[in-house]
Amino acid sequence: MGRNQTEKQQKQLIDSIIAGIQEKKGRGIRVADLRGIDDTICQYLVVCEGNTPSQVSAISDSVFDFGLKQAGEKPVTTDGERNALWVAMDYVDVVVHIFVPDARQFYDIDNLWSDAAVTEIADLD
Repeated sequence: MGRNQTEKQQKQLIDSIIAGIQEKKGRGIRVADLRGIDDTICQYLVVCEGNTPSQVSAISDSVFDFGLKQAGEKPVTTDGERNALWVAMDYVDVVVHIFVPDARQFYDIDNLWSDAAVTEIADLD
């Protein structure tokens, strides 16, 4: 669908991404709404973490599955699957970043968009 997604389609995709993350016990989920910021590469940024590269891979696979089944969307590209320290999934309007904790802290992507409206999703225990 790409850049022509309606707001409803974007929300459905984000909800499916969050469900996919939670299915594999991803933590620290944050959704940044970038629509009010000029010159961004996407409309929304979803960031989360898994404890290990294996969990990051499982989260990435789950996000793919949930996005396809619940929103009918596949990422245009996915990068970082080989070492699974940081996986980026590009759905055009929504970009997902899945980190191991050390990589998330090092790259500090959460704070790159400090002027965006950010929603923090509670961890499931």
